[in-house]
Amino acid sequence: MAGNNGAGSGEPETSEALKTFGAVPKALRDKAGLTQEEFAPRVQYSTHYVASIEQGRRFPPKDLVERGEEVLDAGGVLRAAARHLTRRVGLASWFRQWAAIEEDAISLYAYECRVVPGMLQPEAYVRAVFDASLPPLTEEQIERQVTARLERQKLLIERRNTAFSFIVEQALMERQTGGKEVTRILIDHLLEAGGLRNVEVQIMPTERPDHAGLDGPMYLAETPDHQWVGYAEGQKHSELITAPNAVSALLQRYGKMRSQALGREATISLLEQMRGAR
Repeated sequence: MAGNNGAGSGEPETSEALKTFGAVPKALRDKAGLTQEEFAPRVQYSTHYVASIEQGRRFPPKDLVERGEEVLDAGGVLRAAARHLTRRVGLASWFRQWAAIEEDAISLYAYECRVVPGMLQPEAYVRAVFDASLPPLTEEQIERQVTARLERQKLLIERRNTAFSFIVEQALMERQTGGKEVTRILIDHLLEAGGLRNVEVQIMPTERPDHAGLDGPMYLAETPDHQWVGYAEGQKHSELITAPNAVSALLQRYGKMRSQALGREATISLLEQMRGAR
């Protein structure tokens, strides 16, 4: 799915990620000297259910993780493993390398002209995007990917020292993906995200004769050691861009687009105007 979404059915990768997580509660349970039969009632699940999680056949429910933390005196280890799992399951294998870079980046830039960047999508919009997927997704796949997308967005709050910059085409709101109500929710969400100190949202107006982004979407990240990496995504594939000359070209284009897009106040004004017209 376009738009730095990293969607994909990814069943083999999902199974591997679940198995990796399952080893964590098993190791903690063994260390605590508890059998599955002893542990299961303490977290209020059946022995069969616990076994399924440890074997990587089920996604761990949040309440089980929280109860497991207390029962196993896990010190946050189980919770951290579940958080890492949630951010990976539902993300296509070809996207995960970039997702890992996102989590450590000190600056993240994104320009989109296809769909609103995944980091800025409210749940209603996320569901509209996945509902439109072809081939169609199962309900289980949709729920897994919606969860992964929303979990990924927590970076905006958790990484207060990361500077996020988003340039979004005005046409993406005018398209009304998911309908008028979803678009209203989307606009409210963009206004809220743009109000965070570390997040800048700029709208690229539809009428823009001089546009540096005509080659398509682009994503850029500055690593903790101040190296820049680029990312491009297409139909079920992606490319990590590390060659200095190529990354430099993307940075030049993004810098130019920041001057071409609407500033903060003008962006807020346009979004409020569009919301009022819904």
